[in-house]
Amino acid sequence: MEANNAVNSDKKETWGGGGEKPFGASYGKMMMWFFIVSDALTFSGFLAAYGLTRFKFIDSWPIADEVFTHFPGLHGVHAPMYYVALMTFILIVSSVTMVLAVDAGHQMKQKKVAWYMFATIIFGIIFVGSQAWEWKNFINGSYGAVKTSNNHILQFVKDGHQIALADFVHAERKDDRVQHTRENGVWFEKEETISQYSVAQIQEAFKADPSLLIRTERLNPETKQKIILSRTESLEKLALAKQVVEGANLEVNEYGNPIFADFFFFITGFHGFHVLSGIIINIIIFFNVVLGTYERRGHYEMVEKVGLYWHFVDLVWVFVFTFFYLV
Repeated sequence: MEANNAVNSDKKETWGGGGEKPFGASYGKMMMWFFIVSDALTFSGFLAAYGLTRFKFIDSWPIADEVFTHFPGLHGVHAPMYYVALMTFILIVSSVTMVLAVDAGHQMKQKKVAWYMFATIIFGIIFVGSQAWEWKNFINGSYGAVKTSNNHILQFVKDGHQIALADFVHAERKDDRVQHTRENGVWFEKEETISQYSVAQIQEAFKADPSLLIRTERLNPETKQKIILSRTESLEKLALAKQVVEGANLEVNEYGNPIFADFFFFITGFHGFHVLSGIIINIIIFFNVVLGTYERRGHYEMVEKVGLYWHFVDLVWVFVFTFFYLV
């Protein structure tokens, strides 16, 4: 009996050392860390799948500097990666303001916490809005291309530079093709918006201008640039065209391999959802700060917990930015 009591006493001492706060962290912070670790594994799986797929289709993968070239207010100006870099900077700055909010909370300075939280929310909204703007430009496309019967993307080049369909096709769409709607479509099916130009119209305009060449989606392993065909090869390839591609969606992609667009929409959309969720949570915490909820509690631990989540979202974007835009 005494031996059993001694064993129980030893067990109590062994497992009671951590108390109610193992590693000095509260239950709420521990649960936030568990969530962050599990979510980090999810993003790691997505990015690993992206990396493996890119390695498999490395010879036809789009070049980021040729895809993300827009900047608000600078229409027609080639600004590769500038706006994405600005978005990244804005998100990093929001992480700094969140650190300042947590620090002000430790000092029990309500007004400073509120102001820094408000700044974090504004920066987050700017980032999400910028991401939506990037999506819009990616979906609408920059130049346009054609897809061949053997599922290759052909882009158009003049004087060594890619040009848009509108730069050499100047007439209106010639065929009598009518976009299908529920009222007039085959089997009453609705379809996507039809292209501005027809395949025949593009072929005719291309033949009329001998300075035009075709650029394939394939990369030259030495120059790391898309392969430009000769005039004769260009005419042969263009004869296989079956579809005009303007922009990108889950089925076709004017920039190259359509799997790139699938990953782009999924991973950046998943991250954008996290940022939007963080903004909503930050707004709730912000109003609690303004109402003095945490002053009455005597601590700002909720600000610290949401700060952990926000830093995680910022860190994930650094990896997404590296994988999609830099590498």
